[in-house]
Amino acid sequence: MKLKNYRCVLFDGSQTTLKDLSGKKGLVLYFYPKDATPGCTQEACNFRDSLPALKKSGFAVVGVSPDSAASHARFRKKQELNFPLIADTERTLITELGLWVEKKLYGRVYMGVARATYLLDANLKVIKLYNKVNVKEHAAEILADIKELK
Repeated sequence: MKLKNYRCVLFDGSQTTLKDLSGKKGLVLYFYPKDATPGCTQEACNFRDSLPALKKSGFAVVGVSPDSAASHARFRKKQELNFPLIADTERTLITELGLWVEKKLYGRVYMGVARATYLLDANLKVIKLYNKVNVKEHAAEILADIKELK
């Protein structure tokens, strides 16, 4: 599977494409439900701390959620995130990838983003899809998989 080269709106309101966000060897494109929630913050900080090793391996990191660019800007600043966040407010990419799903919490049913990560090569071809994400260990798992690619 290959992702289209989507036009994206970033945290600062600028527009770009997935291809422009990619590193020399590829892109870690992770999807998360909501800015500034405990699990999402932990995952983002995990990627923040692992970014130097990911960059050294030739991969960039980009987070995607349906939150607004303004929300992303506040989240990035507060958590000192060193990678871009895409504001998929229309849920275009999220829906196309089947990540807009029914969720249940404390007996309440609602629609939300399924946490998932796509490891993409430089041509945006999917190398690996992570559906079961442990926010504490996720970046280390991806780094281990990237090392096996070499």
